[in-house]
Amino acid sequence: MHVVHPPKTPDSAGYDDQAPELLRTYQTWKGSNIFFLGGRFIFGPDVRSVFLSIFLIVAPVSVFCAFVARKLINDFPHHLGVLIMVVVILFTFYVIILLLMTSGRDPGIIPRNTHPPQPETTDQSPEVGPGQTPQLRLPRIKEVTVNGMIVKVKYCDTCMLYRPPRCSHCSICDNCVERFDHHCPWVGQCIGRRNYRFFFMFVSSATLLCIYVFGFCWVYAIKIMHSEYVSIWRALIKTPASIVLIIYTFLAVWFVGGLTIFHSYLISTNQSTYENFRYRYDRSENPYNKGIFGNFKEVFWDTIPASKNNFRAFVKKEPELPTRVTGGNYVNSDVEKSPIDIEMGDRKPIWKNGPATGDSGGTYGGGGGDLQPHPRQSSWGRRSGSWDLQNEVGSIASGIGYSDRVSGRSTDSLGGSRDVVVK
Repeated sequence: MHVVHPPKTPDSAGYDDQAPELLRTYQTWKGSNIFFLGGRFIFGPDVRSVFLSIFLIVAPVSVFCAFVARKLINDFPHHLGVLIMVVVILFTFYVIILLLMTSGRDPGIIPRNTHPPQPETTDQSPEVGPGQTPQLRLPRIKEVTVNGMIVKVKYCDTCMLYRPPRCSHCSICDNCVERFDHHCPWVGQCIGRRNYRFFFMFVSSATLLCIYVFGFCWVYAIKIMHSEYVSIWRALIKTPASIVLIIYTFLAVWFVGGLTIFHSYLISTNQSTYENFRYRYDRSENPYNKGIFGNFKEVFWDTIPASKNNFRAFVKKEPELPTRVTGGNYVNSDVEKSPIDIEMGDRKPIWKNGPATGDSGGTYGGGGGDLQPHPRQSSWGRRSGSWDLQNEVGSIASGIGYSDRVSGRSTDSLGGSRDVVVK
């Protein structure tokens, strides 16, 4: 006799065995990041380069303290020579702290969606025969208007979301990052909206540290020249450590000093490194430029937005998505990736009242106001064609704040478009 057993209740035996496994967010993280101290610190996959950078800072400072600053302690009245060593040690710790604050924090990662949005167009390719289900496809590009200029936001197949303006997918960390600037191998982390301030302070402070060591090496050589009545070159020969440090710091200033000047220019024009090399806003109007004072205020005085990710929060372990059959072909549940996913933005800004210039791709823009956290939105399970563009475009435009009316428009592979006005 076949007996139908009643469903198990929470009091039934074995219920706990079927309960979903709870893990912390960092334990189920799909990016390439490396976490420390239970998800309290997040680094890029090349975190080892941080230790190399620390060595390149600490080693020359140690040589300076042992062979230069120690010899200058008694050469200045009122014990002022002691300050030479104290200042260089404290300033070195300050530079290392800025390095760790740059590399060990969330740079502005956009949380991934668990499912792609509901496709709204169908692939009318001739291969689709009678009785077969056509392949549903998402529009690759959406357009939003920022300060009278149309910028494109692109769909990210990896994160299954439309990237906000000025957002890009880092191929090294495998995350979409707000106001993506670049991935710095020296700090082992992406440079984005939430750590750009500390990155600039790090490179500028490292430049000042190099200048400090460079200058007092010459002071020590001049002291030897005056005390022993020899030429400056003979004085340098008597302190080979100073020669090594002078050459080392001179080369370092060319590197970190050049970065400081370059990023000072980028801040003054409200551009990122990626935008500067890709869009060349100096040849056209930048929709995010607030003026020199406003641009520096945005970087150094505006409140840094909170992270959109709680890496220590408990989440349910996601089951593997099954492979489904569509039109006789096996298709994974994720949206099919294309080679242009590596592309991280548009080449040119597109004028609202002029001809569009540039390739298709997500435009990095954003700059004016703080982007609010985007909840993980999903239209999975809705009927085809019922996905509302207002939800997606509105979430992107809500944090921009440049204009009262932001229009959203999507284009698909068939060349069609639809206009939506988000009030």
